[in-house]
Amino acid sequence: MHQPSIAAALMAALAALPSAQAAMYTKSSPVVQLNARNFDSLITNSNYTSIVEFYAPWCGHCQNLKPAYEKAAKNLDGLAKVAAIDCDDDANKPICGAHGIQGFPTLKTFRPGKKAGKPIVEDYRGQRTASGITDEVVNKINNHVTKLTDKDLDAFLEKSGPKALLFTEKGTTSALLRSIAIDFLDVIKVGQIRSKEIAAVERFGIEKFPSLVLIPGSEDTEPVVYGGELKKASMVDFLKQAGEPNPDPAPAKGKGNQVKAKPKAEPAPEPEESPESSTASSTAEDVAPTVIPIQSISSNDMLHENCLQKKSHTCVLAFIPEGSADGEKAVESLSKLNTKYIRGQHHLFPFFALPDSVDMSSTLRTSLELGADVELIAFNARRGWFKQFQGKDYTVEGIEAWIDAIRMGEGEKKKMPEGVLAVKASEESQAEKSSSEETKATDPEPEIETEAPEEEEIVHEEL
Repeated sequence: MHQPSIAAALMAALAALPSAQAAMYTKSSPVVQLNARNFDSLITNSNYTSIVEFYAPWCGHCQNLKPAYEKAAKNLDGLAKVAAIDCDDDANKPICGAHGIQGFPTLKTFRPGKKAGKPIVEDYRGQRTASGITDEVVNKINNHVTKLTDKDLDAFLEKSGPKALLFTEKGTTSALLRSIAIDFLDVIKVGQIRSKEIAAVERFGIEKFPSLVLIPGSEDTEPVVYGGELKKASMVDFLKQAGEPNPDPAPAKGKGNQVKAKPKAEPAPEPEESPESSTASSTAEDVAPTVIPIQSISSNDMLHENCLQKKSHTCVLAFIPEGSADGEKAVESLSKLNTKYIRGQHHLFPFFALPDSVDMSSTLRTSLELGADVELIAFNARRGWFKQFQGKDYTVEGIEAWIDAIRMGEGEKKKMPEGVLAVKASEESQAEKSSSEETKATDPEPEIETEAPEEEEIVHEEL
């Protein structure tokens, strides 16, 4: 009798649950979906400039960026790639770790370098708006267009193979023409001539600007003037009569149309290898088989110097009773994370084990009202807050999710009780010195997105 209503209630409850594992961008999104399997083929080995968002679905700042990012993807359609990868997905974490991702959202541009498969990777530091992202990516599109004058036109035309010439009144090379030159790289040579080059204009009978002229490779074929719309798709179709555009990624030279086979997985890189030089396909534990243990607090002074000075940045303390199995598990997980961050050269706050044998451990437990035997607490003495790890999931994944939330400023923080940071007058100068010399890590500030006025769609198809 009540089965339909129970089923409906169950469906509603399931729909209300947060989908932490669901990708933030749907299949219909203009943003290219990346994962550990396709990252190399779509980004690392691509001919095209790309911008990649490294995100986590639970990140509020990532959600705020989404509308502008999708609008930028529409603006850059056919010109460059706008892509995203979910760093919360376990399968993708090695990729995100290899690129040094420490906060969300992180945007990086990838531009093809001189060697195939070795892109130039740069952090995006521009405005997080559709126009800001669009303009920055457009500026990074490689330029394979040859600017020509009356004097050097003959030398260009004498080169073997088909050519395409754009006659324009502009001195700059548009993103559209640069993208077309990338499409036909090593297939059709693309040149640009300004309207002031009178001899070239008269030679090809150009009467309006811009005009695109195709010069086929064979000597007995006359140049063909393009008469269609100045849109990417139709211009590419016009040029196809002289040669097929490159697949993406481009095949290795001398291999015809065969795409270069993906190499077999290599052993994990050594620690000194640059994160951008490899997209590791193994887990953090595989990359760093030797675990680097976290430090254990041995005295009140050590605790004070590292975590409880008035100018101390964030540190994580693991309150560990002697002989506790959960405590050992928590320390082991923190040590694995410590290893991952050190091997990846990530600048993160330090982790410490605080055994009950240290006098101040019991004082802190009382002040912070800690009830469990094992407690993980993040302190930030400089800002006067602490944050408690909830639950008993002391796995690497559980603790890393908690640390990620701290890094991004997510979740509830509590005010540090008075008296915890009491510093003796005789220790004040030493505390300041220790704060600057001993405390190396700084707090990553979450990037707050402000709502910008609705932006008009930007079209970079002017020639």
